[in-house]
Amino acid sequence: MVDSMANYEFSGTPRLPLFSRSLTMHAVEPPPPSHQSPLERAGSVKRPSRSFDFFKGKVGKLRNLLESPKSSSPWDDEPQALAQFPSRLKPARSVCSSFDKGFSIRLPGTEDRIVVFFTSLRGIRRTFEDCYAVRMIFRGLRVSVDERDVSMDMAYRKELQSVLGEKSVSLPQVFIRGKYVGGADLIKQLYETGELAQILSGFPRRFPGIVCHSCGDVRFVPCSNCSGSRKVFDEDEGILKRCLECNENGLVRCSDCC
Repeated sequence: MVDSMANYEFSGTPRLPLFSRSLTMHAVEPPPPSHQSPLERAGSVKRPSRSFDFFKGKVGKLRNLLESPKSSSPWDDEPQALAQFPSRLKPARSVCSSFDKGFSIRLPGTEDRIVVFFTSLRGIRRTFEDCYAVRMIFRGLRVSVDERDVSMDMAYRKELQSVLGEKSVSLPQVFIRGKYVGGADLIKQLYETGELAQILSGFPRRFPGIVCHSCGDVRFVPCSNCSGSRKVFDEDEGILKRCLECNENGLVRCSDCC
């Protein structure tokens, strides 16, 4: 009677005996390996319904309508590309030879110098970096350059537009011996191939590290006539008039370095 009551708890739930045969551990053989894939074994994975195929086809048609047709590149067929675009394969040496023969665009009065039209403003980062790189290339070659900052004097911008015949002109633009050479990309290419040093071989050299004491290599100084105010007093008429010796910013070219 005591033994039978020991098999029960006070809550009335039956309790297994201490040495029950049901608790005996037996070695259970693992199930044989299945040759089915994980997706086949998982019962929750089902084949997509027809509605999914329907929307997939609609998306494909919409993509074909929105995408522009791919244009075949002329460089896909190499023999045809070589015959159709022979000018692209010309080396940088052809630029030097064409420069010796002369270009059609000329800047009058600059046959004895190097002229660089650039801007010192940092409004457009790419333009400022190109202008700075071209200026550093010529300074590294130790040649004197007539630097014309279009942001300091509007007359230089108008002069460049009239010479090139365009209103929208990218900067920088380089003229050597009065002949138009090009922009930053061409100057960098000529410098890397060594052609630029050959073109500038006849120009006098300047000493490195020399800075103009008058303008600090800015190329402009305040006008001495109006002190940069752009106004002068006319004693005869008793009124203020526009100074005719400076530009729109009240500046004049430095006489020491320009």
